[in-house]
Amino acid sequence: MHNENMTPEETGTPLKSVIAGIINRLSPKYGAGEAREMSRIIFENLKGWNPVEIAIRQDEPISGFITGKVDKVVGRLLDDEPIQQIFGNADFYGMKLKVTRDTLIPRPETAELVDIIVKENPAKDLRVLDAGTGSGCIAIALSRNLLFPEVTAIDISGKALDVAAENARQLRAGIDFRHADILSLPEGLEGLTFDIIVSNPPYIAEKEKAKMDRNVLDYEPESALFVPDSDPLKFYTSLLRVANGTLLSPSGKIYFEINPEYAPQLRQEAESLGFTEVTLTRDSYGKQRFLSAKKETD
Repeated sequence: MHNENMTPEETGTPLKSVIAGIINRLSPKYGAGEAREMSRIIFENLKGWNPVEIAIRQDEPISGFITGKVDKVVGRLLDDEPIQQIFGNADFYGMKLKVTRDTLIPRPETAELVDIIVKENPAKDLRVLDAGTGSGCIAIALSRNLLFPEVTAIDISGKALDVAAENARQLRAGIDFRHADILSLPEGLEGLTFDIIVSNPPYIAEKEKAKMDRNVLDYEPESALFVPDSDPLKFYTSLLRVANGTLLSPSGKIYFEINPEYAPQLRQEAESLGFTEVTLTRDSYGKQRFLSAKKETD
């Protein structure tokens, strides 16, 4: 029997039914696992609930106002808009980062790169350069997880640097952000040397565009994604050469996220420049996704 004194909130649809509806609509496109994760992100952003709160509120009524918002979000997801762009934030390495269309959305593979660097570098006071910082995800994660590092981060995009600086402020990470072009270094970093240089630069060849999803092509910056088919390693080659000069300290290390298709070619390039301990590491999907190398001591 309907109670006229009940509020709209109390007469809403139970949370578990709303979540089931989200998963039912999104599963054909994204798969059940990802659809379930998207439902978590939706309620985290719309209601501020963490996974435990979502679990214990399964029978709680959800108002028509919120279910209307949910419906709009699901519609945008079905139209290929990334959930991180819808809400303007992304989870990365235990942090909540602001993202916009001027930055790449941080990927799980990039978190794996951070893991490698943190595990291999237990020393204090390391000087770190993040080349092509985007949202600042790598620089901020390393600032928070290495022992008292000095982190510098560069990007050619002023808008990306604004987002990265805002993320660093929110997360209280002291990072020296600089406007600089990977292809013109050491311009902008004169007089500096680093113990670690890390980069996740553009590495997708133009020829690969046809195989890519709309949610990447339409919502993330092309300049941060693509390189010419004729020169797919141009950012890596530039960084290796300048690192081999004055930018990387003797015995310093360089870490790259890479395109698996060009892994052997990049390894050969690093070795030809005299780098040692050149290592290719597979990501959690089994692809050769990371390269690390050590500079020979003088």
